[in-house]
Order: sequence, then C-alpha cells, then structure tokens
Amino acid sequence: MTRVSVIIPTYNRAETLPRAIDSALEQTVEDLEVVVVDDGSTDETSSVLAEYDDPRVRPVVHATNQGANVARNTGIDHAQGDYVAFLDSDDTWLQGKLERQLAELEDRSSEWVGVYCDSTFELSGADGRLRSTVASALATRDETPTTEGDDELIGEILADNVQPGAGSTLLVRTDVAEEIGGFSEELDRFQDPEFCVRVLKQGKLAYVDEPLVVRDETGHPPASVVAAASDQYLSMHEETVECFEDEGFEIRSSHDLIIAKRYFADGKPLRGLWHLRTAAASPRNYPGLCWAAGSGVRRRPLPIATALVSLLLVAVIGGTILSRRLLT
Repeated sequence: MTRVSVIIPTYNRAETLPRAIDSALEQTVEDLEVVVVDDGSTDETSSVLAEYDDPRVRPVVHATNQGANVARNTGIDHAQGDYVAFLDSDDTWLQGKLERQLAELEDRSSEWVGVYCDSTFELSGADGRLRSTVASALATRDETPTTEGDDELIGEILADNVQPGAGSTLLVRTDVAEEIGGFSEELDRFQDPEFCVRVLKQGKLAYVDEPLVVRDETGHPPASVVAAASDQYLSMHEETVECFEDEGFEIRSSHDLIIAKRYFADGKPLRGLWHLRTAAASPRNYPGLCWAAGSGVRRRPLPIATALVSLLLVAVIGGTILSRRLLT
C-alpha cells in the first residue's frame, strides 16, 4: 500500500500548479502518489497534467467547479495511502517535508493521528519586503501557545493562537480524514482550522517547528464573507467554544480581531472599529492591525480628515486594549 497520498486541489492555476506537483514528486519519501483534483478548470490545467509521464501522478477531473473543499474531499475518496497530505496548488514543499513529518510520528503511540508543520510566505516586491521588515521590527511574542496534543490544542486553534494551515501543512491518517467526513463543504473560510478541530477529536496532532511549506499569498474575500464564515465556524462548535472560553481562551474576541482587520483592509474603518471594540488584541497583533488600516486607506481613498480620524481611532482603541491586557 502507498505510504502517503498527496492531495492537490486546483482551479485555473496552470501557472503555479507545476511547482506544487514537482515539490511533491521531489520529496525524499518515495512511496507516494500525487492525486491532483482539477476542479473544473477552464485554463491550460489539462495540458499541464498531460505533460506528466509519471505513474505517481493521478489526475481526477470535476466537470464543473465545486470549490476547494469538495476537491480535497474528492482527493480523500481517491487516496490509496496510509496518510493523506494536502497541498494547495499555489504553494510548495521543501524537499524533506514528508520525511520530517513521518519521522516525528514514528516513535509515538497510535493516539497521534497526524502532524503539521510551520510555513513561510513568499512576499515578493518592495511591498512584500517592507511588510516583512515591519513585522520583524514591531512584532512582540506573547506566551508560547500549546502546539501539540489534543484538547488544549483545540482551544488554541479556535482562539487563532495556533494556525495549522491544514491545506498545505497537514499530514494525517487517511482513515481519520475519512471518518470525520473530510473538509466542511459549507464553509467559505476557516475550513482548515475547522478540519483540524474535528481531527483533534479523534486523536492527537504533533508539530514540526520548521517552515517546510512556502506559501504564495493569495487574495482575501470581502470582510463580510469572513464575518459570516466566522459565525458559522464557531456555531458548528458552539459547545466546545463555550467550554474553552470558560477556561480562559479568548475565542469570539479573537475572531472579532480577525474581522476588524479585514474591514480595515477593505477600507471600511467604521465597521472595523465596531469589531475592534470587543477584539482580543495583543502586542503581536498590533502591527498587523495598523498595517491593515493603512492598506485600507490606500486601497479605498477616504477624505483626508476621515482617514486621519480613522487611523487615530485605530491607534487609540488598539492602544487602550493593549494597555488593559498588559496591566492584567
């Protein structure tokens, strides 16, 4: 039986797809297959797949576009490996990614059903370099969250303290992925952490603290879509959310911070400020919050007075939240 089934969902990404497939085929783990699910592409994806004369590459084609979550689930249905590993078609893996993850599980009990790893973003151009510099200079670390295990890791994921990025970092037992029904086909966002939460109800996840995945930053949906998906995601695990909030995890307020940043980035500062009132902000979040507000002003120019007042309010409210947290 195949050791690992790599599942790559793709839609109209003929330009980046070869990089993803090649990074899977170049893994130091040889006993693998690459299940590429073409989710109804209308570009040159079929031509790209036809160029692979490698029995390890197994294309599966959807007649119409059904969404990335459906495509991942189709990949799980076709997987023949003991483990499934997911890879988005605009991301790439470092060569030893799978070997490093399998080694992490090797000496652990059967309770450990999967493993994820760290990742890094490919930020190109002057804007990308500036963002990396600002983040490195201003970001402040909070207490290190729990990154392995089961119950407590669920709380960390729901509170967005840990972001497993299952779509490109996760290696999990195939039977577990099948048992939980794969990825939620209802969610437009938060499908990766939601999948991990359900995995963690079946067993433990290990963590490789190395950036073994290179992500290509993609666009974001409108803030209203993020807000609706956040409500849906948390309502799917409402009892679990309430239990972990009783234990001190800031879950809903952390999602308010996510939504506030998206509204700021969309150039809608008043809606962003509304969510920021109840957001859980910390020093490590503040640079990103300010950057989102500035990006929104650049993307959707406002009257100068309105823009200045909005940015000032972001700084004041954010500073107030941070001061309150630092004093407690």
